[in-house]
Amino acid sequence: MSANLFTDLRTTVLGTIASLYPTLGTEHLARIEITPTREAAHGDVATNAALIAAKPLGQKPRDIADALAAALRDNPSVTKAEPAGPGFVNLTLAPALWQSQLPVILQTGEAFGASTLGQGARVNVEYVSANPTGPLTVGHCRGAVVGDALASLLAKAGYAVTREYYLNDAGAQVIALAWSVYWRYLQTLGTPMTEAEFAAATPTGLQYPGDYLLPVGAQLAERHGPALATPDLTIADPALWLDTVRDFAVAAMMDLVRADLAALHVHHDVFTSEAALIAGGGVIRAEAALRARGLLYEGILEPPKGKTPEDWEPREQTLFRATDFGDDVDRPVRKSDGSNTYFFNDIANHADKMARGFDQMIDVWGADHGGYVKRMQSAVRALAANAEARLDIVLCQIVRVLKDGVPMRMSKRAGTYIELADLIDAVGPDVVRFIMLMRKSDAQMEFDLDAAVAQTRENPVFYVQYAHARCRSVLRAAAGMPELGDISDASLATTSLVSLTAPEELALIRRLASWPRLIESAALAREPHRIGFFLYDLAGDFHALWNAGRTETTLRFIQTEAPEPTRARLALVAATAVVIRSGLAVMGVAPAEEMR
Repeated sequence: MSANLFTDLRTTVLGTIASLYPTLGTEHLARIEITPTREAAHGDVATNAALIAAKPLGQKPRDIADALAAALRDNPSVTKAEPAGPGFVNLTLAPALWQSQLPVILQTGEAFGASTLGQGARVNVEYVSANPTGPLTVGHCRGAVVGDALASLLAKAGYAVTREYYLNDAGAQVIALAWSVYWRYLQTLGTPMTEAEFAAATPTGLQYPGDYLLPVGAQLAERHGPALATPDLTIADPALWLDTVRDFAVAAMMDLVRADLAALHVHHDVFTSEAALIAGGGVIRAEAALRARGLLYEGILEPPKGKTPEDWEPREQTLFRATDFGDDVDRPVRKSDGSNTYFFNDIANHADKMARGFDQMIDVWGADHGGYVKRMQSAVRALAANAEARLDIVLCQIVRVLKDGVPMRMSKRAGTYIELADLIDAVGPDVVRFIMLMRKSDAQMEFDLDAAVAQTRENPVFYVQYAHARCRSVLRAAAGMPELGDISDASLATTSLVSLTAPEELALIRRLASWPRLIESAALAREPHRIGFFLYDLAGDFHALWNAGRTETTLRFIQTEAPEPTRARLALVAATAVVIRSGLAVMGVAPAEEMR
């Protein structure tokens, strides 16, 4: 018995149908699946084997289903096999087969669910990648959590994952940041200029007026004194200070970003600088590769939809043949003034990743970048040295934070937005992470601060943590009863489990046994929110069994007069705790030992 019951069942079905129909090719066998049924009345699992085999065999699906069901009834692990619908076969499995999963879970521990699906393939997951212009906001939070959990999910599924932060430190926004920091620097020195006078005299204005830049200006003054300012503390020649202030400001902002990420338990393996990539010839190399393949040309694009000749000027630009790779239009990579577009720098970023050996790349973006997906994927296909190179984009919709039923006020320190630190301070990192993973990333969500701390079933964090705390409470109580013997996981794994036959017990075991399958399906779909859904359903199964024990004494976890059945139930409780911890580890959430 392997750690993945569904893999074992699929092997059984493949062997059975292959013996019935030896001419069925491996390409058809590869499409056969075993899936849990949606309703208990339809059995435990179903297979589409007859539907897949019908066309290549030239037979009716129902006839194949009849033959397959008849053959599977001879398997001792199958108590019922019935054709269903147009050609499915529903299987009801023997309780002993489900019971056999508990020792596997207890012996494997929190590694249960780990898969070899990825076969060690290298995957680069780029997430957060906020412009280095201030502390992280609630807008960045969802992408940070989704990206981090996705990376953990892929690692659990057997991929070699690198977590990357792409630092956009080469654009106009960092110049604007430098001017804003320079204003705080002048303020520290006691400039006579007003904020309005300074903003009017700059090419960028004060785009980042938040108070978070006050200490940065003070640190700059402490390091350089008045050397970067004019004697009258107005505005010195930017050529004398801009590079120094920009580099200082970006470094200071990244210190803030790293601190915010650490508070959310998010850590990256690699920080890649856009400026360093450009300085190191990254764009030049990408351009050479595209020109060598004839994928760049000088041309004029058609006017965008809605533009009229009066407000649109045709200009020759360097264009990438994006339409050759599925995009709607060709895309400019160099402007008419000779400067690179952001798109060109992003092409260089992904070309650099492929040069570092990443054929599989995943970018986690905000939903406002949805229109950018096709062009970036077309560029990756154009640059790919092999057909296996793949770029997946995970889009994250915005999050509205509510307090007392109304949108939360913006941060006083930031000035225009809610800082991530504010949210973490309000409810803690575990709650933030869990709730961010309870909706599909491309669905809008509201983060209700009151609901996030409520101790009700509607609060998924509480509901799952309570299930784990209850498991641990039961095990602590049992540890003080000598008549139950050793209740370590290793010992419980050797206990007879034949008494676990109640519908509530078997429902819980079925859920536990589906954890490895869930890991693989969620990894393939790039959907870490499925982990949160799974844990919520698992907690529901456990609480249902707990509540059933209140009215049915034989279902109570601890019965001192029946030590062997009690040990069997303790094995189920311990296995439940193991799988909850395994799932929370993927989500980056710590399990609760007890609820206070």
